Amino acid sequence: MTKRQLNTLTFLTIAALVLGLLVSRRLWFRLDLTANKAYTLSAISRNLYTEIPERVGITYFVSDKLSAMSPAPGMIEDLLREYAACSHGKIRLSLRDPAKANMAEEVENLGVLPQQIQTVDQDQATFATVYTGIVIEYLDRMEVLPVVFSLDTLEYDLTTRIRALVSGEERQIGVLLGDSYRQWNNDYNYLNAALLQAGYRVRLLSPGEEIPAALQCLFVIGGAEELDQWALYRIDRYIQGGGKALFALEGVFVDTLGSLEARVMIDQGLLSMVSFYGATIQSELVLDTAALPLQYQAQTKSGALQYRQVRYPHWVGVLGENGSKDHPVTARFAGADLFWPGHISLNPDEGVEAEILFTSTGEAWVQKENFVTNPDMVYLMGPGGAEAPGTSAGAVAAGKKILAVSLAGKFPSWFKGVPKPVREGSGEVLPDLPPESEASRIIVISDTDMVTDLLQYTGGRHNLDLILQALEWLGNDEGIAGIRSRQGQIGRLDRISNTQSRIQVMGFAQFINVILIPLGVIGAGLLFTWKRRAGANAADGKERPNGV
Repeated sequence: MTKRQLNTLTFLTIAALVLGLLVSRRLWFRLDLTANKAYTLSAISRNLYTEIPERVGITYFVSDKLSAMSPAPGMIEDLLREYAACSHGKIRLSLRDPAKANMAEEVENLGVLPQQIQTVDQDQATFATVYTGIVIEYLDRMEVLPVVFSLDTLEYDLTTRIRALVSGEERQIGVLLGDSYRQWNNDYNYLNAALLQAGYRVRLLSPGEEIPAALQCLFVIGGAEELDQWALYRIDRYIQGGGKALFALEGVFVDTLGSLEARVMIDQGLLSMVSFYGATIQSELVLDTAALPLQYQAQTKSGALQYRQVRYPHWVGVLGENGSKDHPVTARFAGADLFWPGHISLNPDEGVEAEILFTSTGEAWVQKENFVTNPDMVYLMGPGGAEAPGTSAGAVAAGKKILAVSLAGKFPSWFKGVPKPVREGSGEVLPDLPPESEASRIIVISDTDMVTDLLQYTGGRHNLDLILQALEWLGNDEGIAGIRSRQGQIGRLDRISNTQSRIQVMGFAQFINVILIPLGVIGAGLLFTWKRRAGANAADGKERPNGV
């Protein structure tokens, strides 16, 4: 090769590298080896540009100090750059450090929340204020993610908010609390925070209030003993008009604020109406060997108070394997924590499609009539035929129990052909039912406590994910629901519910780790030592002269 050819080749190589660097920010490639491609944009996110008439601006306010200490900001930045790269120029991304830009106060006024982190420098611990929040702008509208520190739901949060900004439509759900002894601000803080973080605006509805048809979904929590016919008519009319509803109901009342005493619900019509739609909640409690731990305070014989912890069969840890893999709501079901759940049986009309969302394990049983709920009496709760305390004859056959179902189709009206309800002392007249029922969707879960702040005892994030998945499906946005189901899932550490099977697995693990692996290491060491000595002896024999 001549010198001229070498110079030309060198020049072309450098030019190719420069051009590659220039276009590298336009090209994007990511190797995602997770089972459900949790770190790769879904098709609905990659095609967002088709829904965006004008440019969307995304600003990631992140402190350089935080980026130097944690890999999370870099992963978030990668995902945001993938949004921009797939947007065909419709999404503009910028990154700013509020401290360097001297705009900390302005950023906080936008809604980005400062975070305190501890740093150690030269053996001295100090606290630093850092930012990691995202602001999304479209025309004169804006959405803010105050704190972003993981990829768990980031794609869902970004895509839903961008679509809401572009469409100008507010994601609003109605919540109807049917039990007067519970208050939204006192008993549902975890649920409220999850809904707000997902971009929903919650509209609290009073029993009997008109339910707007524009709501994406109606969430009815409890009320079997309190909702009157007037309130039920409002719910039925909303469903007949094509409204979607999520019911969290029970057939057995448990005094969670007192002695845990249980009794059968005195239904005022809500359970009957839902049964008329196709899902009957039985007046019984489901217990399961897949039980969650319950810690409680008890008094000893001497009068002292002590904390005890038991596996409480009334608190059912639903396993991911018992969810329907064919339904969008539970396609990647990670489990749920249910507190005193009931049992559902299906009886839908011919035009209604019913599907089971999830069940108990095959070793569950039920209590009827004489309920035993005291955690000090766990030894009396096990299945054992008609002789088992807290049960009645034929009521404890072990097997899977249906805990949640979905219904879709045109539902029969509970009030069709009967006079409209009236309220004493009120001159208001209820509007007529629609002339013909429209297609609708309903989800029924046999537990009202699963969305209360009892979640603090089990850390039941799975419950909130399940509710958000259900809301997306009810709102006919299965593509968005699919984004949430793609996030990385953490399975249960206690998913083996059968005691005998758990003991066998533990014994097998101990055998491998305590006996088999150490013996293997010792055996390998002995084998290598023998081979080394054999090789040394062979070499020594070759070096000796014959006859020596």
